[in-house]
Amino acid sequence: MLRTKVSVIVPVYNTGKYLDECAPSLLGQSLPADEYEVIYVDDGSTDDTLGRLEKIAAAHPNVQVHTRPNSGWPGAPRNHGIRHAKGEYIQFVDHDDTLGPEALERLYEHAKRNDADVVIGKMSSTIVRPRRLFRYTVDACTIENDELMQSLSPHKMFRRAFAEEHGLRFPEGPWILEDLLFVSAAYLKAERISVLADYPSYYWMKRDDGGNNTQHRFNPRHGFWPNCRTVVRQIKDGTTPSDDIDALQNRLLHRLYHIEILSRAREPEILREDPAEQRRRFEAARELALAEFPAAVREGLPAVSRLRAELLEGGDFAGAQALAERIRDIKARSRVGGLRWEDGRLVGDVTLDLLRGDGEPLVLVERDGKRWLDPALLDGVPGTEDGWEVRDPFRLAYAELVVKDRDREDWWYPEGELEVRLRSLGEGRSQLVASGRLRLDPERLAGGRPLQRGVHDVWAYVQLLGVERILRVTGDGEPGAPAVGPALTGGRLSLPYWTVKGQLALDVDQRQRRLGPDTADLVGANPARARRSLGLPYMAAAPGDPLPVEVTVSTLTIAAELLPGVDGTARLRLPASLRKLPDGRHPVTLPKADTPLAYAEVRDGTLLRLEGPAHQAGRGRRFLDAVGDNPQVRRVRRRLGR
Repeated sequence: MLRTKVSVIVPVYNTGKYLDECAPSLLGQSLPADEYEVIYVDDGSTDDTLGRLEKIAAAHPNVQVHTRPNSGWPGAPRNHGIRHAKGEYIQFVDHDDTLGPEALERLYEHAKRNDADVVIGKMSSTIVRPRRLFRYTVDACTIENDELMQSLSPHKMFRRAFAEEHGLRFPEGPWILEDLLFVSAAYLKAERISVLADYPSYYWMKRDDGGNNTQHRFNPRHGFWPNCRTVVRQIKDGTTPSDDIDALQNRLLHRLYHIEILSRAREPEILREDPAEQRRRFEAARELALAEFPAAVREGLPAVSRLRAELLEGGDFAGAQALAERIRDIKARSRVGGLRWEDGRLVGDVTLDLLRGDGEPLVLVERDGKRWLDPALLDGVPGTEDGWEVRDPFRLAYAELVVKDRDREDWWYPEGELEVRLRSLGEGRSQLVASGRLRLDPERLAGGRPLQRGVHDVWAYVQLLGVERILRVTGDGEPGAPAVGPALTGGRLSLPYWTVKGQLALDVDQRQRRLGPDTADLVGANPARARRSLGLPYMAAAPGDPLPVEVTVSTLTIAAELLPGVDGTARLRLPASLRKLPDGRHPVTLPKADTPLAYAEVRDGTLLRLEGPAHQAGRGRRFLDAVGDNPQVRRVRRRLGR
């Protein structure tokens, strides 16, 4: 008898059209339908949601529908679902989100393989930046891995027996931050936590509030500040206090301080909201910071964040506004150069840095044996007339490259790390920069699998001195032009190019770009001639065994091979027999390509030679080509088998 492996719990309220988007992703899972259940809990909807749910349940035996009086928040219906769940694991899903088609199967297998209490699946989203928590798949970790605090939404898989053993439940009623309370409690109690980063499990991107629920969060009825205090105290109760800025408790509290406290003193909020309303939030955040957060949390912040915290905890609202105006104008700059194909990877050298609003580098100034934050940045910020010391310029500094699938909103992490370092600018000035090498492998980037057909944009995330920016990677190439020659990767064309804004993108399998007029200038004028193979100096090929690829010769589709040539270039090899083609000269093209890759000269059903695109008709033929067409020469060649 098959047991229920997973119970999917979905709280719903006046869901309407979102059911039509969410439900198919739940019901079309690769996990067999008799091995999981979907539990919808309707929280007193007043529209046609209940009727829609009953129709779904009537058609799918593994779907349950429960109703309850309206509670005004997802906590109560989630708890209701937990009580009725029979699965070994429970997975929470919101009504306006979707699951990847293999999500439940992969998450469950990862959980069982690692005996995990909690499994965090890779999330894709349009409303939050990518999280480095999902850079690598992790078999097992504990709360000591403080990167877990980057993901406090409830959309995870929890062992049901673990939740029951520790009495894990969501607070009920209008209780904002209910997800933080539940998930942080689970992290603190869990003996084994796993991260599945090589498959996008959860798509979190459709929000009625457009991803900005600031006003809703601070509704007094929802108790934001006392609830935040409850979450902080739960973390403090579950960890050991310490004056060490790197102690576990302080690292865990850093996320709450940075997001829930400092946001009240940070752009855009402090510059966007009504000053009277924002001052109230500022004072409430200050009160909570002083009462609940150890001084070591503030002291462990990077330079700009520590200055912001100093202004907040000192009650200097005007100073915090002035600093926010300065920080708002800081831009991140990216530069990529030396783009090339190496062993099937797109490789380039990347440098990232920060610029002030006037376009000049954000610098550190050396004085009295110490480093100080750029005086031009602090001009006009009250309380910084004597400067602001940068005690550790590398504190929490990091940068990373990410590649975004434009069609699917998936984020992937290419190989390699970026190194943060100080670059001397002379005269006692230096700048914090991040640099390293981009290594983008189209055949392995998507969790060890090939990228799907489409356009993939190269981004960078940088956090220096407490200033965070996410930006597109740009270069000096002509906008709209190829960034480097194409490559055949896995039998598909990969075309790197600069967008109209000069940003680096990779088109896999000709989703928008074609091997046509925009890449014609990359074709060599004198490619090497051979009887059945042709050097392609404008195309890269990884070393190793021949790569099978389909090409079209006139109207005939045949199997060909791509072989590694000289210096990483490619050679195209066609079979000798082309009996279905008439005598003559035939264009050779890749699927969906507009421009011939080569021309095949066919006689008596046999391939005589391949020629490069520069030999198109009307441009004249070389002397040796004419000799090769002489009937006597052809007869001698046939006798010699050449």
